[in-house]
Amino acid sequence: MFKKICIIGCGLIGSSLARAIKKNALSDKIVSSNRSNEINKKVIELKIVDESGSDTKKIADGSDLIIIATPLSSYEDVILKIKNSLKSGTILTDVGSVKENVTNLVEKVIPENVSWIPSHPIAGTEESGPEAGFAELFKNRWCILTPSKKAKEKDINLLQTFWEKVGSKVDIMEAEQHDYI
Repeated sequence: MFKKICIIGCGLIGSSLARAIKKNALSDKIVSSNRSNEINKKVIELKIVDESGSDTKKIADGSDLIIIATPLSSYEDVILKIKNSLKSGTILTDVGSVKENVTNLVEKVIPENVSWIPSHPIAGTEESGPEAGFAELFKNRWCILTPSKKAKEKDINLLQTFWEKVGSKVDIMEAEQHDYI
C-alpha cells in the first residue's frame, strides 16, 4: 500500500501498528521516531521497524504515510518538526482521542498538497511501551476517521483501507461530532 510509513511514537499503539503493518505487508519500509534513544534501540532490537531515531524531521522525510502516536500535548512540536518533510501526496494521520482542536492546529501549518486525516483507533490495554504492542490490537475494533475538509477523497479511501487491513472496522464522521460523542 505504501513505500514508506513513519510512526512518530512507538508506545503501545505505535508499536502495535508497526507490527500490524509488517504482518500484513502494508509498506516496503517502516520507520519510527521517538525522543528516547532507549526506545529507538528497543524497536530496532524487537524488529518492529526498519529504522528509528530521534531526529523526527529526518526520519519522516519522504514518507507516504505519517502516523502521530504521541500524547496530544506534543502535537504542535511534532507538526512543526515535520512540516518541511511532508512531500506532495503524503497522508498525515494520528491516533489521538480529540480531533477538532488538533485539526485547527495542523491545518494552519501543513502544506496544501498533504491530506490530514485524523484517526482514532478505539483500542488499547493497560500496558505501555513498545514491548506491550501486538499486531492484533486493532482486530475487530472501531477506528473513527475525521478527515479535514482539505483531505483528498482518494486518500480518505486509502487510509480507510489501511485501517481495515490492520483489522479495524472504520466509521467516518466530522471532528465536532467525534469529540461530542
